[in-house]
Amino acid sequence: MPMLNQPSPRAPNTRAGRWQMLALLLVCAAPVIASYFTYYMVRPDGRSNFGALIDPQRPLPALATKTLDGKTGELTALKGQWLLVSVAGGACDSRCEKNLYIQRQLRESLGAEKDRVDRVWLINDEAAVPDVLRPALASSTVLRVAPAALAQWLEPASGQRLQDHLYVVDPMGNWMMRFPAGLDAATASKAKRDLERLLRASSSWDNVGR
Repeated sequence: MPMLNQPSPRAPNTRAGRWQMLALLLVCAAPVIASYFTYYMVRPDGRSNFGALIDPQRPLPALATKTLDGKTGELTALKGQWLLVSVAGGACDSRCEKNLYIQRQLRESLGAEKDRVDRVWLINDEAAVPDVLRPALASSTVLRVAPAALAQWLEPASGQRLQDHLYVVDPMGNWMMRFPAGLDAATASKAKRDLERLLRASSSWDNVGR
């Protein structure tokens, strides 16, 4: 029988087990940490982002969502995939149509990597979506969300509207980049370069699909 004032002989084993668990967690997290360090910190001279990096990043909030056919869900269900997000009312004005077009073209331009990126349209009102748009939305995720709650997560640049931008969310569910307002065919190539860099930096840990 050990004396009451003597340390338990199992204590060293317990401490060793905790250190081993910590080491295992660090090994699992290392690819994610390394890819983000590479993208954010290791920048060759002359290289700059076209999109604005969001610091600190903002995680997907647990907002209620509704699909066009009325199914309810939660915004956090989108985690697990790179997201290219647009925001607009359901009636979709000319800026909205252009953003949806640029959004689709950006994803298609990624070639073999496009399956790692989802197109998401967040509708911030109850207006009906024009029938003419629905065929082009077949491969998109379209969700209605409460505008007030959405505005607490995403934020436009100074002097711009929420619907003027495209937003990038990483597979861990963090809004981390905002492309400048008014993207067109000429500036979309710069946005594409940002997306390609993000996909390369995350290739060691990001899997296709959810």
